[in-house]
Amino acid sequence: MNRVTSGPPVVVVHLFPDLLNLYGDSGNVRVLAQRCRWRGFEVDVRAAGADDGRALADADIVFIGGGQDRQQVAVARGLERLAVPLRDTVAGGASLVAVCGGYQNLGHDYRSPLVGDLVGPGLLDVETSAGADSERAVGGVVVQLPDGSPIAELGRASAERAGHRGAAAELVGFENHSGQTVLGPGARDLGSVVVGNGNDGRGREGFLAMPGDAGMAGLRIGTYLHGPVMPRNPHLADFVILSALRRRGVSELAPLDDRSEWAAHAAFADHWLALRRPAGAASPLRRLVDRVGSLLGPSA
Repeated sequence: MNRVTSGPPVVVVHLFPDLLNLYGDSGNVRVLAQRCRWRGFEVDVRAAGADDGRALADADIVFIGGGQDRQQVAVARGLERLAVPLRDTVAGGASLVAVCGGYQNLGHDYRSPLVGDLVGPGLLDVETSAGADSERAVGGVVVQLPDGSPIAELGRASAERAGHRGAAAELVGFENHSGQTVLGPGARDLGSVVVGNGNDGRGREGFLAMPGDAGMAGLRIGTYLHGPVMPRNPHLADFVILSALRRRGVSELAPLDDRSEWAAHAAFADHWLALRRPAGAASPLRRLVDRVGSLLGPSA
């Protein structure tokens, strides 16, 4: 496949990087940009705050990460000013990825005793609440993608070339949150939780709106997976990129050597699958991870 050598740069906008950047979330932006560069695209990475709506006008990919409650208050206020340009750019075909706190902020609202009721722009059809006595979800997450998932389909050949057949049907990452996120009627999730908590402990993780859903041309993804999530899930990263570039006439991406990425993915999944215990039978390591999470304080 020919490499791209001309054309406008791929514009990646990182929303509120100074406020929402827990657990290496900014690494997701670096990975998305680098995977574009490896394929010959020029890339323009921009940081955007509440007063930078113009930065969104020609965005191809928009990313927002996770943070603690006090940061989410500031972000909610900033999103009030960015709501219209953000909605316009996603409606026009830009891919949107929101992790943890950003996932909560971009829903309809986020309720917590610490922050009250934060109204969001509703770009993700979700609502989140965190009670004063909510149990924190801390640790590794393994998600099984549904049959026919376009994310899994995109990554299948790459995973097989790397010697990890079947890994493309999974997503892996790390969660640390007390928020309970409920999807709206008819909304779809990323997949089913094999290990971990996910949205609300009921077996589902994330939010997925495909291009064209609800009249918006852009892909929209919300997830609790930190890590960062993109390095260990190259198929997810490529799905975000390809969805954004289809409006430029890009129908497929040049293959990359992702042996290291799939090895990291498989090692992470194998580790947390090995630690899985029946409900109520947490391992000593899991109890230690929970304790460390509580000492770190609330992240969402």
